Amino acid sequence: MSTAGITKIEKGSGFTEDWVPIKAIQNGMILLNSGEYVTGIKVSPKNIFILDQGAQDNVIYNLRNFYNTLDFEFWIIIADRPVDINMYLAQLQLLYQRTTNNVIRKIIMQDINKANQFMGAEFNVIDTEYFILFKEKRPEIIQKRIHNMIGTLANAGLNSTQVSNADIRMILDNFLNGGTTTNFGTVMA
Repeated sequence: MSTAGITKIEKGSGFTEDWVPIKAIQNGMILLNSGEYVTGIKVSPKNIFILDQGAQDNVIYNLRNFYNTLDFEFWIIIADRPVDINMYLAQLQLLYQRTTNNVIRKIIMQDINKANQFMGAEFNVIDTEYFILFKEKRPEIIQKRIHNMIGTLANAGLNSTQVSNADIRMILDNFLNGGTTTNFGTVMA
């Protein structure tokens, strides 16, 4: 059994930092102890099932082409991020107060009631986010891959951007903390 790449950990260590090979998170990339970077893109969700059949087929065809152009190891990650709808609810309440038309007020009140239902304990309001990540050592190849991925997905009608530090931290929180966001700073040497 090979132990290459495994860092020796103290017996009984209870700290994640002792076994996760992360040196830093910077510029939308995870710098690993090995000198490699993990980065990628975030793809905005799109419901293709509301499109006509020809448009659906076109998106699927272009996605197939996209995946066939990836000639490197990559990971597709789907992560749920909690959404705070308090701001949306406050805007609806302001709109309700300013509106004088009773029909429009009734529609706004229905939206307010629906939003309040989502705020209940039985519902979790989440936003599903999609990521394609990869590992690479050379920065020039990283930028080329990201540029190509964003361009090819644009041809499929999908919007994407390079992941941010916040995206990376959210992904790590999902994997390491069961989706619970840490509200304190992590100190890493």
